[in-house]
Amino acid sequence: MNEQLLTEKKGHVLTLVLNRPDKRNALTPDMLIRLYETLNETAGDDEIRAVVIRGAGDKAFSSGYDITAIPTHVSPDLEKLLNRKSPFELALDSIINYPYPVIAMLNGYAFGGACDMAVACDMRIAADDIQMGMVPARLGMVYFPDGLQRFIRTIGWPNTKEMFFTARRYKGDPLKTMGLVNYLVPRDELETFTGNMAREIARNAPLALKGMKAIMNLVASVESLGPSALQEARTLVEGAMTSQDLKEGQAAFFEKRKPVFKGK
Repeated sequence: MNEQLLTEKKGHVLTLVLNRPDKRNALTPDMLIRLYETLNETAGDDEIRAVVIRGAGDKAFSSGYDITAIPTHVSPDLEKLLNRKSPFELALDSIINYPYPVIAMLNGYAFGGACDMAVACDMRIAADDIQMGMVPARLGMVYFPDGLQRFIRTIGWPNTKEMFFTARRYKGDPLKTMGLVNYLVPRDELETFTGNMAREIARNAPLALKGMKAIMNLVASVESLGPSALQEARTLVEGAMTSQDLKEGQAAFFEKRKPVFKGK
């Protein structure tokens, strides 16, 4: 079976490729665990001063989380971690806490968890024909508080509310206006533009890059929910996970029809 995550290092830039083009690069636990392991293994290597994450092919960065896939093997240490956090949470934490800047190169659409992964990156550079969206409301889900906070910090309260309440797909100028992407560039210029940006970052002083990213993460942590608020949020998420609406949303998605929600 092909590797679900490909890696390539050129100079001071590490590129990670989500490699399931036949499945629109859908995120699996195995892929997410490998992403987590790779970023943690390279975090102490100061020869890597910028990371680029992209999807294989030219249609999708990633279609989102593949709920039909399960991990095949994990180490005992990782198994302990997975008792506290999901593969998705571990992967996004490793992006956020990576000591150097991480760039999402959006070479195709990014929906659901993949859109959240892009927002977790420090910068997003996109081909000008892509689409992005968050559709938990269409599926009957309450999205996780950490993810909602990432969107609020990145695109602000009004845009986050619109994006999650409408479950729309966005493309073109609104992606940049909302702050979902830093740059929209012609598709045939995307790799060159992103590579130049990564190399420009990597040429700067390592201690300065690491120090500024660490301080930005410290500032972001001040806005985190307290224990009681976090528990309340988790209760809302868990309640939706056992609802009839979620079952209806999933069925409608697979049957390619409009869901009929009942608020139960």
